[in-house]
Amino acid sequence: MSVKIRLQRHGSKKRPFYFIVVANSVAPRDGKFIEKIGTYNPLSIPATVRISRERALHWLQQGAQPTNTVRRILSFKGVLYLKHLMRGVTLGLFDEKTAMEKFEQWNGEHEVLVANREEAHRKHKQEKRHATIQDSVRRVEEKMAARQTSEAESLEAAAAAETADDAPASEEATEATEQTEG
Repeated sequence: MSVKIRLQRHGSKKRPFYFIVVANSVAPRDGKFIEKIGTYNPLSIPATVRISRERALHWLQQGAQPTNTVRRILSFKGVLYLKHLMRGVTLGLFDEKTAMEKFEQWNGEHEVLVANREEAHRKHKQEKRHATIQDSVRRVEEKMAARQTSEAESLEAAAAAETADDAPASEEATEATEQTEG
């Protein structure tokens, strides 16, 4: 029996949520499984992964093969690195205490890296929102300026039209007075 560590889809349409499960390779994707070892929510930013490192490591050491997506998740969570370190322990390269120290050091650095990425994402999102608001304000101000300019032009045109209408009438009146005088 070939055992796989894979994702089992749950959630509604277009709102996926996954269980990370250990299952027989011939079992259906959402069917019978041996053990649930974690969850994965790709919709949250950043994606939320909860996994039992001990159980995942146990199944990897027993020969379970992760799918490509689960392999990336296990690598991100450090399970594959922990498996690598435990292999070094079994080969006698170093003891388990040293392996756990190396893992804790890696995990600490990894947590800082993830926190920095989350902060950068939050900051980028905030800057993008601010830029969008500024762009909207700029467009509204441009529309208002254009409207004021067009109103001013129409008032000037109306005033020019009134003076143009008044000018011929006054010219006719001066001509009429000149003819009567002369």
